[in-house]
Amino acid sequence: MTTTADNNRDRVQITVDGPELNSRMVTEQVSRDFFNVTRNYRWLVAILGSVFVIGIIALILRFLDGFGVSERAQWGYYSAMFAFLLITAGSAPLVAVGLRWTKNHWRRPFSRVSELYAAVGLLTILWFLPLMALLPPLEGRRSLWVSDEFIGVPLWWDFFAVLGLVVCGLTLLVLSAIPDMAVLARHGDDGPRARLLRSISGFWRGSQSQWNYHRIGLTALGAFYFMLLIMVQTMINVDFVMSLVPGWKDSIMPAHQALTGLQTAIGLVLVTTFILRATGRYKDFIPMESFWSFSKILLALCLLWAYFWFAALITFWYGRTPTELNVLSTFMFESYRIPFLLNFFFSFLIPFLILIWNPVRKSVLGPTLAGASVLIGAFFMTIRLYVPAFGIEDVTGHTLKAVQPAILPDVLDIFIILGGLAGAALIYLLASRIFPILSIWEVKEGLLYQRVRPLLRSKFLVLGKPD
Repeated sequence: MTTTADNNRDRVQITVDGPELNSRMVTEQVSRDFFNVTRNYRWLVAILGSVFVIGIIALILRFLDGFGVSERAQWGYYSAMFAFLLITAGSAPLVAVGLRWTKNHWRRPFSRVSELYAAVGLLTILWFLPLMALLPPLEGRRSLWVSDEFIGVPLWWDFFAVLGLVVCGLTLLVLSAIPDMAVLARHGDDGPRARLLRSISGFWRGSQSQWNYHRIGLTALGAFYFMLLIMVQTMINVDFVMSLVPGWKDSIMPAHQALTGLQTAIGLVLVTTFILRATGRYKDFIPMESFWSFSKILLALCLLWAYFWFAALITFWYGRTPTELNVLSTFMFESYRIPFLLNFFFSFLIPFLILIWNPVRKSVLGPTLAGASVLIGAFFMTIRLYVPAFGIEDVTGHTLKAVQPAILPDVLDIFIILGGLAGAALIYLLASRIFPILSIWEVKEGLLYQRVRPLLRSKFLVLGKPD
């Protein structure tokens, strides 16, 4: 690929292959894919639904096996699954929000892919309900909350914070998709989905005032979602990890989990878009340059992840109080050494070694592999944090007096985790039958700023800046 730019920096030229895209091609392709429910899609939904049902059965058996504060250790992997859903699917809509603020072109095929993960929030909020009964009272232990005199502290405050995040994400998704739903309603038949689209987007006429309100609404909701996400991840990390470990005081850990959410959000969107592109349906609309651009952000976040981890480690390492040494031994170097090493390798070392090479970054597969790696690393991060925290019986002490033994998953834990992953994927697939997985209006908007022009024996994609 060759790129050139003029002295005014108002356009960039990129060599391209294939036909020049137009608005009609976008509408026809998305409409055809949206209303055509293939047999492979039905099979995939059936398989994911079956695994999800098995996970629900395992969860019911876990309830029957023991539920309450005294059996909290049995729910460590369940809580880790909740945290994984929160930092991955919960953070994914922020990709569309943040990149929309920067007004770049290459993010357009990724916007709806990331926003659709707001629908997984429905599973996240349901997954959170059992955890509310497992959190011990504040009396006798350190916590984020100064006093327990406030009504509902901390359980209902955490619940409404998570609920607010889910509602804000769903509102953001619906608002973003309304123009596309109006377009699909005009190109669909009289089936139930077309009628649903017309009932939701019937007011949309595409006037200038509507587009202005649409842009303002996306900006405002995006800002609220960003603030809520950081707040929720901080509250959950403190209330369900650090406050359960006597003597653990670490101001970096909540920020580290929030950063991991940003890292895994990009990884999740990259992997999802790669799968979408690999099917061949949207290959013309998802260029390699978008993956290349994403890889640079992911590389920076991997370096930040290592910095935050080292900053937290060095404080405990040189402090060397008995509690700090026991925390390090429990969460990193002894009891949960293997999850920690997997976390370190997949969250930092492997994606870093992949992305430092420009020929690998400048591809579709390279950034996707790095994105898959950070997802695996985030999963083992939640394992090594939430499982040992839920395994501590006496949470009212002032210090962690001994290294906690490792808690291995049993068969029910494995099926619950698989059921949670399958449930998230199932909700995402079902949501893609209501909201198109490619943002029609954003792709069309991008086409207004680009033209394919010949130069010598090559073709160049000329991109203009909107402002």
